Amino acid sequence: MRLNIVGLLSFVGLIGCLVIGCQPPAETAPSAKNADDPLHFAVIPKGETHIFWQSVKLGAEQAGAEENARITFKGPAKESDRNEQINVLQGFLNANVDGICLAPLDADALVRPVEEAGRAGVPVVIFDSGLNADEKDIVSYVATDNFKGGQLAADAMAASLGDEGGKVICLRYNKGSESTHQREEGFLDGIAKYPQIEVISSDQYAGTTTESAVDKAQALLNRYGNEVDGIFAVCEPNAEGVLRAIKDRGLGGKIKLVGFDSSDSLRQALSSGDIAAIVLQDPVRMGYLAVKTLAAHVKGEQVESYTDTGVYVATMDNRDDETISRLLNPPKS
Repeated sequence: MRLNIVGLLSFVGLIGCLVIGCQPPAETAPSAKNADDPLHFAVIPKGETHIFWQSVKLGAEQAGAEENARITFKGPAKESDRNEQINVLQGFLNANVDGICLAPLDADALVRPVEEAGRAGVPVVIFDSGLNADEKDIVSYVATDNFKGGQLAADAMAASLGDEGGKVICLRYNKGSESTHQREEGFLDGIAKYPQIEVISSDQYAGTTTESAVDKAQALLNRYGNEVDGIFAVCEPNAEGVLRAIKDRGLGGKIKLVGFDSSDSLRQALSSGDIAAIVLQDPVRMGYLAVKTLAAHVKGEQVESYTDTGVYVATMDNRDDETISRLLNPPKS
């Protein structure tokens, strides 16, 4: 049989064209990031449902606009889901973000993922709640002085109870949460200055939702009955649940409630006298400074290892003051 050379060459040429055609054009290949390209920062809160986090988001987005940085705000569906927050962080590492702002759900569980971020060359700013990590693994810590906030709550409780004092409960939030742990310890430290006040319970945890806080508050009220003169609730869902339990029993204003963080219902309860005081953070400023700090680090600037974003106390008497009024009803994203 004679070999058809022309046909063979045509077939080889066709195969060559097909192979070449499978390769991507040179201009579509991935290229290094240009200096003018916007940065991409991930902001990972403890959750997204509470008003506090929506205000943090607004501050982060404001800073992002100033820094030409795209902000992706994503947290776990539940503030008790450490594994989901770890997965969110890992997803951002896989997406090659330029930096991460993280509010750790657990001071220990998030240490290793943050170390992994450092090995991947992704800087991390911790905000809101501390992390038990080596200082070299984080850029900075941006947060409220939560221990001081707890001490201020103790002073507010003492003021509301007056000279006669009484018996109070410190209702904790969730194990592993560094920010609320500091508030709890600050309250116990501060209340110890008042010998007329007795802490009758400080080892119970309300959990991460309003519903779980209602259940725990009801159980404590069942246990201690008419003994309870005051309750310190260390965060928004915690305070919401305690407020509901107190009002369900017709004890609004009779049991002195000191909360931490604001919401529509908590703000209204302060005006009606159902809450004695609310310790306030500045969530917009916290989100703003976390992103600004990260951006400064990425640009090679020196940043502080810790930034205190401020803490305040709202009462019926000062609730209309400019700063207090703004923090009672902070803008939200």
